[in-house]
Amino acid sequence: MDPVWQDPYAAERLAMVEEQLRRRDIYDERVLAVMSAVPRHEFVAPQERAEAYADRPIVIGEQQTTSQPYIIAAMLQAAEIKPTDRVLEIGAGSGYQTALLAQLAQHVFAVERHPSLVAGASATLERLGYKNITLVAGDGSLGLPEAAPFDAIIVSAAAPDVPPALVEQLAIGGRLVIPVGVADQQVLEVVRKRPQGITVERLEGCRFVPLVGEQGFRG
Repeated sequence: MDPVWQDPYAAERLAMVEEQLRRRDIYDERVLAVMSAVPRHEFVAPQERAEAYADRPIVIGEQQTTSQPYIIAAMLQAAEIKPTDRVLEIGAGSGYQTALLAQLAQHVFAVERHPSLVAGASATLERLGYKNITLVAGDGSLGLPEAAPFDAIIVSAAAPDVPPALVEQLAIGGRLVIPVGVADQQVLEVVRKRPQGITVERLEGCRFVPLVGEQGFRG
């Protein structure tokens, strides 16, 4: 990590990890380490940088947000990502969670519906030196079948039901973390694909922007 004198937000980032994450039952040390290292302020507009490490979502354009740090950490922890995993992210947004995933996994495939956000995220990720990311524009509700199967899938937008395409693209042993529910209230679910079938664990209430697409909410 850069020294504080090189990164004026380092102290805020560490405070975020200690106060918003550790104190709220985020215990995965790999998740805590990447949340301590990735500069969230680089993934928001200049006028939002003062609030980059606040305990709330931040607007990133196209009527989208980057989720509050706690929810991102909770999803990463639930996904149980290993260094050898191939991960699919649905709803890359500004690229912040994409960067976190890139430090946890072997390779990240990310799908974002808005081309302008793809362009912005790609530029930021390239500037920061990330190499193990494939970021494309498309309908995230359909996944990315040409790159499947995936060891983990994280969906950063809410679906009315778990999209069958995403379950299909999970590897055996894979985990899908997704908010499921109505437009203004969802529950975070973890879908696991085991040799004997599918299991679903419900974690906590949440609220995300809608997953718009063929197997999500209709735009």
